[in-house]
Amino acid sequence: MAGTTTGDGTPATGRSRLVSGPGLLLVWLYGVMSVGAVSRSVYQILTDFGSAPLAHVLSAVAAVVYAFITYTLVRGGETARRAALVCCAAELAGVLIVGTWTLLDPSAFPDSTVWSDYGMGYVFIPVLLPVTGMIWLRRARTA
Repeated sequence: MAGTTTGDGTPATGRSRLVSGPGLLLVWLYGVMSVGAVSRSVYQILTDFGSAPLAHVLSAVAAVVYAFITYTLVRGGETARRAALVCCAAELAGVLIVGTWTLLDPSAFPDSTVWSDYGMGYVFIPVLLPVTGMIWLRRARTA
């Protein structure tokens, strides 16, 4: 029914709200990271792809992951929550793998990626964001 709300004031749409409370900050941070990663990867690919194709493709992958997680958080619902949870886990794995790889073999990445050095160029947000996201998404699970 249009305009109907649940007991806690959230819309009764059949979808759980993932962007209430701390989830709103999470969506905002994922949105900012999406814009940053998309901008970075597009610029790198258009201007300097040949110098470090792996790094530039990994930045594009990070951008897609961030954008998808942002979309699923805004969309809401149990299916979107599960999809976002899987993507956050994949994002964390990517950050840990790429972060470790860039420390062990810096020559493999002549240019840095969003996930290089565990996201040090982004104040470590890339390693903290998926952990925070997974915690929030597990708490937001519907009954």
